[in-house]
Amino acid sequence: MVDKKEQQNIELIFSGINNNNEIIPILTEGNEFDLAAKDIPENLPILPLKNTVLFPGVFLPITVGREKSLTLVNEVSKGDKFLGTLTQINGNVDDPEGKELYTIGTVAKILKVLKMPNGSTSVMIQGLKRFKITEYTASEPYLMAKVKLCKEIIPEQKSDDFKAVIGSVKDLSAKIAQYSKSMADSGFVIKNIENPSSLINIVSSSLDLKVKEKQLLLEKNDLYERGLNVVSLLAREVQFFELKKDIQSKVKVNLDQQQREYLLNQQMKTIQNELGGNPVDQEIDKLQEKGKTKKWSKEVSDYFEKETAKLHRVNAASGEYSIQYSYCQTLLELPWNEYTEDNFDLHHVEEILDKNHYGLEKIKERILEHLAVLKLKKDMKAPILCLYGPPGVGKTSLGKSVADALGRKYVRMSLGGLHDESEIRGHRKTYIGAMPGRIIQDIKKAKSSNPVFVLDEIDKVSNDFHGDPASALLEVLDPEQNSAFHDNYLEVDYDLSRVLFIATANTLNTIAPALRDRLELIEISGYITEEKMEIAKRHLIAKQLKNNGLKNDDIVFSDNILKYIIDNYTRESGVRELDKTISKICRKIAKDVAYGNNFHKKLSLEDIRKYLGAVRYTREMYEGNEYLGVVTGLAWTAMGGEILFIEASQCKGKGHLTLTGNLGDVMKESAMIAFEYIKSHTRELDITPSFFEKHDYHIHVPEGAIPKDGPSAGVTMTTSLASVITGRKVRKSIAMTGEITLIGKVLPIGGVKEKILAAKRAGIKEILLPSENKKDIEEIKDIYLKGLTFRYVDKVSEVLDYALLKK
Repeated sequence: MVDKKEQQNIELIFSGINNNNEIIPILTEGNEFDLAAKDIPENLPILPLKNTVLFPGVFLPITVGREKSLTLVNEVSKGDKFLGTLTQINGNVDDPEGKELYTIGTVAKILKVLKMPNGSTSVMIQGLKRFKITEYTASEPYLMAKVKLCKEIIPEQKSDDFKAVIGSVKDLSAKIAQYSKSMADSGFVIKNIENPSSLINIVSSSLDLKVKEKQLLLEKNDLYERGLNVVSLLAREVQFFELKKDIQSKVKVNLDQQQREYLLNQQMKTIQNELGGNPVDQEIDKLQEKGKTKKWSKEVSDYFEKETAKLHRVNAASGEYSIQYSYCQTLLELPWNEYTEDNFDLHHVEEILDKNHYGLEKIKERILEHLAVLKLKKDMKAPILCLYGPPGVGKTSLGKSVADALGRKYVRMSLGGLHDESEIRGHRKTYIGAMPGRIIQDIKKAKSSNPVFVLDEIDKVSNDFHGDPASALLEVLDPEQNSAFHDNYLEVDYDLSRVLFIATANTLNTIAPALRDRLELIEISGYITEEKMEIAKRHLIAKQLKNNGLKNDDIVFSDNILKYIIDNYTRESGVRELDKTISKICRKIAKDVAYGNNFHKKLSLEDIRKYLGAVRYTREMYEGNEYLGVVTGLAWTAMGGEILFIEASQCKGKGHLTLTGNLGDVMKESAMIAFEYIKSHTRELDITPSFFEKHDYHIHVPEGAIPKDGPSAGVTMTTSLASVITGRKVRKSIAMTGEITLIGKVLPIGGVKEKILAAKRAGIKEILLPSENKKDIEEIKDIYLKGLTFRYVDKVSEVLDYALLKK
């Protein structure tokens, strides 16, 4: 039995270490019990233990269920109450034999046998002394064996090494006790155990170890070695608990923060609901309600719902929320499948176009053709028109007139200097400050998916390391592709096929070939003086009077005054500079009106010189044929057509040719070809071949500050050189243009209409043109050709025969 002193010994419970709750280790003072071999029965009953190991000095409650074990307990409890406990090698065996048990175990004493209410039997046993099996003597009715007590090697307690081991066991056990509330008092208990053997046994029993590891501790005869092993195992347990505590603390911090935010958000929602609802949820609900009214496809509708659902999962105070909200708002504001109704009254459209623009018959005819087909077919894809011509001829303003005539919204996008592809396609919304491309932005502003969209200055698009905007425009301006235009920001395709794109350009040379191929090109040439006068009377004067606060009858511009202004104060193919000049006159008169000064309502030449100052431009007028080697040529510029004088001279020398006048490479080559042609046709021109070896020649084009280039001055240079070499003057009032070859062919040129207008302004009466340009003349209205005579040539010899007068 357990005496009073033993009962008062402190119980050490390591329930936090050992998950096996049936182990209740209790420590008694003293070394392993002074149990001699004579005290043990000759044949010791053996009780097999499952999944546990009994150490000397430890009390262990066990539940007995096997028949052999019940028989053993009943008989031993009536006698001396000694038995031997051996742990099973395999805990799953129900009826183990001797070979299935470890050979070293513990002699135990039965302290109490209890019959439980559920019919099972519980036994409290106490470990006394370790033993080793020498021989099994019986297997029925239970195992019996002869045993030999194991001698324990106990080192000197004064040894420093052993003291260190015992101290480590106490310290580590106390640390483990700190990690469990059920072990809060264990640290104090362990510190007060003085017996080394008892301390090591109780700690060994309480450690959460595998059965095999505990059995190895039991089999150690040397208490010092067993202590070292216990220290190692305790250190492992401490490390495990510290790591577990560290992980739990980190998780707790995260959970505490999340719980705090959750509680604050819940409180905020409660307050907001009391005040009328959560404004964030209300915003999202409004988006979703508006989405239900849109005319978008099911695919876009599902996509929008998915994107708005993301808003519920994002903190409204985060930057991500504002980005996502702006994106959903952009999707919502786009006019998906929303179109304005076209006005198919072709007479009305024609009337509007004629009212707003004088001339421009080709473009008006093309617009009417498109409307006629659209009226019949209903779903025709819009063409991509490109109006090209000099500045100020009404290309951009024509787009506004087309929109008014059709009843569509009007959008204008300037492409001048555009060098970033993202300006067309937009940025991906993951970037900070991302936004749709300008195409989608302008569609959103128009609030219609079929506006008239003017792409202004498409010839001035550039590219750099940011990408090539011209390539991005390929998709926009291709009727076969723009029905599914992809903007990087939207991430869903948008239909641009109903948009009427009108591009404008001053020249086609700088437009990428692939882009030019997608455009329907319509040339808008410059205006003659009569047309400019008509445009001024119909539009410009009335506009500037209104802009400057004047009444219609405050100023009268006569035809002579308008012609004088156009000839002396403007130099352009269009009417932009004329508009500015009229505006300047109106401002001067508005000042007189404001001051109360007298002024002439009907403007005179003196009034014009007073308001505009000295004449700004002197037109290149035909200078006559008084001089040898002076020939009038025709040139094309971005500002329209101009006449060009080619001058040639000769002097004594060695046959050298000098070129001046800021000429480009192509024009220099034309001069060389002209010189070589004349040298190779001396017989036809009645020139002595040796004549060239005794003279030098000089070709000059006046206005040397202005760069000049192009092949169309070839016939003019040839005629100029031939005139000075042969001494034959050039026919009066004649101008010419055309490219030449080395064998004397005359090739066609461009800009015919602009050159004709320039010749007419300069007082030219007759023009020599390549024969292949006759078709261009046939397309020009008679009003432009009035007063001009055309002669078509195929060879340089024809030019010289006609243009040079006989001596």
